[in-house]
Amino acid sequence: MAVSPGVSHADGAAPAHSSAPTSDSATPASAVIDETVESRGIEPVPDHERRGRVRELFPTWVAANISVLLLTMGAGLVVFNGLNFWQVLLAASVAGGVSFGLVGLLSVSGKWGGAPGAMLSRATFGVRGNYFPGMILWVARFGWETINAVTGAYAVLTVLRLLFGIESSTPLIVVTLLLFVGVTFLVSGMGRKVLNLCNTWSTYFFGLFTVLVLGYLVTTIDWAEVFSRPAGGTAMLIAGIGTIAAGGISWIPTGPDFARYLPHSAEGRKIFGTTVSGALLVLVPMVLMGGVMSVKEPALAKTDDPVSFLGEALPMWLAVPYLVIAVIGMVLINSLSMYSAGFTAQTMGVKLPRAWAVSVNAVISLVGGLLLMLVAKSFYGSFISFLSLLAVSFSAWVGVYGVDMLRRRDRAVRYDPAGLLDTSRTSRYWYVGGYCWQAMTAWGIALLLGLAFTTCDWFTGPLHSTWIGENGLGWAATALLAALLFAVLPAPREGEASAPVPAPRQEDAPDEQAAQDEQAARAQRG
Repeated sequence: MAVSPGVSHADGAAPAHSSAPTSDSATPASAVIDETVESRGIEPVPDHERRGRVRELFPTWVAANISVLLLTMGAGLVVFNGLNFWQVLLAASVAGGVSFGLVGLLSVSGKWGGAPGAMLSRATFGVRGNYFPGMILWVARFGWETINAVTGAYAVLTVLRLLFGIESSTPLIVVTLLLFVGVTFLVSGMGRKVLNLCNTWSTYFFGLFTVLVLGYLVTTIDWAEVFSRPAGGTAMLIAGIGTIAAGGISWIPTGPDFARYLPHSAEGRKIFGTTVSGALLVLVPMVLMGGVMSVKEPALAKTDDPVSFLGEALPMWLAVPYLVIAVIGMVLINSLSMYSAGFTAQTMGVKLPRAWAVSVNAVISLVGGLLLMLVAKSFYGSFISFLSLLAVSFSAWVGVYGVDMLRRRDRAVRYDPAGLLDTSRTSRYWYVGGYCWQAMTAWGIALLLGLAFTTCDWFTGPLHSTWIGENGLGWAATALLAALLFAVLPAPREGEASAPVPAPRQEDAPDEQAAQDEQAARAQRG
């Protein structure tokens, strides 16, 4: 197969130093990843900056799963779905393997193109068409960041009450939320290097926390009662798998963001394996612990404030480290999400450097969090339901993007850096008027179908009572339909690849000392 000039033979991607007629990149192309603050934004990473290692993905996906909600989900599998210990273990393993398996598979595209998922999505939907799924993903992202910020602030308030007897008040709520969002903004704004450091240490903390909890459970739980529970029905098992897998699905569009610094030589199977193993290391024990704890504390599955509930249910020596880990986990989850949201903001047209593009989501999280904690407390549940509906768009995006990846696998040019940055008619990904109608059609139809299977407290889809709807598999049906439609529609035709701009030769580079000597000579003559 012929390879275009300047194209990497390993991944078929033109060098990322290629220029474009119309670039919407908001950050300098000379960004250096060794700096404390990462300055590179949505522009593809050039080969000489691809110094990432696959093993760095492991703590990333460990940190992405350190969530108190996994404990409540595990409790829900026992209390609401009627599953026993072994079924909870099976549900967590299958759900995590499937959802984060997809995260790992689609993360490979980040290595191919060296760009964030929101940017690579332009090649799939067109430089204009990408605004539609991108905007919904952005809204869902900063919505969940707001919810996590509120939960994190409540966790801090609980720690203050347990340790120091300080009761919550309006000024304290404001300060606590501001502190939580501020730390999140700082970590995500600093970028990849700081995130990797924080994720690595959080993995160690989680290991310590797991040992403490296991020690407590071994000595206090009635294991005979745990293992004597009857097995639940197959339908409830499938529904449980769907519920837990939905959380992992929401991370799929961000997968390429954390793989874009990997060299072309990085193996796809290792990216897949590292992603899945990192996620399962946390997800399975957390869900299983929640299920075991619910035998003694069934109210865990029903509480609206799991942080406070567990702070009261656990002994002080375990409650305090647990809540500290919970806060750290929520900070890191929000930091990872906000890091990716900065790229989404730039892709949507926000003309700010990457670190400051993150501030857009930080401000929204702060304002939204204050409203939910101080003004519209009753809106909390409805807002979560709204975000759950938006999550259907993740599945539709996954189906289309996945098929597009398969088509690019054997191409000489998988992703054209100049074409991704170019938003004018000359872009390789202009298609028809800036839209890939095949991708937009598949995404739109699948999105509508996914909503039809969904139900919440203020919305009921017409297909919610079907087997798919009742078992929480609307996300799977949405992804499959999107993939099928996009696969059977005529394959999109891209424009011509933009010619790469060759790097300046050493002999063509200006001699800095000679220039200084010439300037001094002119000054003397003057």
